[in-house]
Amino acid sequence: MQSIRPLSITFLLSLLISGCAGHGHQGLSAQCATGLEVAYQELDFARSKGFDGTVAWGKATTLLGAAKVQQQFEKYSSCIDKTDRARYYIRQASQG
Repeated sequence: MQSIRPLSITFLLSLLISGCAGHGHQGLSAQCATGLEVAYQELDFARSKGFDGTVAWGKATTLLGAAKVQQQFEKYSSCIDKTDRARYYIRQASQG
């Protein structure tokens, strides 16, 4: 019975630590997801207005695809940067 107790404490501690491991990234994760959602909405809206085929449009779609990959690999800061840049290019495509 004595050997089980340290083992169970170690197991409980490892569960606690693993449960908290991703907790610090929730804000960045949400910001990445929201940024992607908004950018795709802006892209669809711009497309419905006939703003496509420009260099800025191509850059925006490429950045959004890369941002989605970064999200899947939990590289949220990079995802946020790419969605911000994509939204800039979407605005450029809409103005031109």
